[in-house]
Amino acid sequence: MALLEGEAEIIQAEVEAVLQKHGVDSGKLIPILQDVQTRLGYLPQEAMLQIAEALKIPEVEVYGVGTFYNQFRLNPPGKHRFKVCMGTACHMAGGKIIMESFERRLEIKEGETTPDREFSLERVACVGCCALAPVVVVDEEVEAKVRPTRVDGILLGFEMQKKASEKQKRQETGAEKQQEEEGREQ
Repeated sequence: MALLEGEAEIIQAEVEAVLQKHGVDSGKLIPILQDVQTRLGYLPQEAMLQIAEALKIPEVEVYGVGTFYNQFRLNPPGKHRFKVCMGTACHMAGGKIIMESFERRLEIKEGETTPDREFSLERVACVGCCALAPVVVVDEEVEAKVRPTRVDGILLGFEMQKKASEKQKRQETGAEKQQEEEGREQ
């Protein structure tokens, strides 16, 4: 995924801070990766390359650790996160169909983030709401007995919210311009 403007500098600075804290001991690779992810929200490729260079270990070793443990994210989290439960009850009640519905609508796969970084899609083992299966956690809100039409409704809600926010910004900008013009007239 492409970096946003100014993001490379932020990544470099955060990795430097973590390396200063832990030192350049390759035995501390996992805690270093954990701290970098805590600071950045994920492990960007640029960070892993910087860590490999500082610890004087092959890049593939850092990448191997980052991909081996499921605690590490290689994609930036979206502004809004969808966690589709795939525990036994949710899986049996249609969790796979719900995941496929999100993938189709968002045009991303499980574990990915939309290019605009608005949404990310994750698979989780169990959220502990088996009686409500299939379950999706939207940001931190539990959606129960989700069907493909509900996936459409959830995403439509975000689209409407975004449009309302954009409209409000345009109105505020218009009001500010009107106040400036009135101020100049006086």
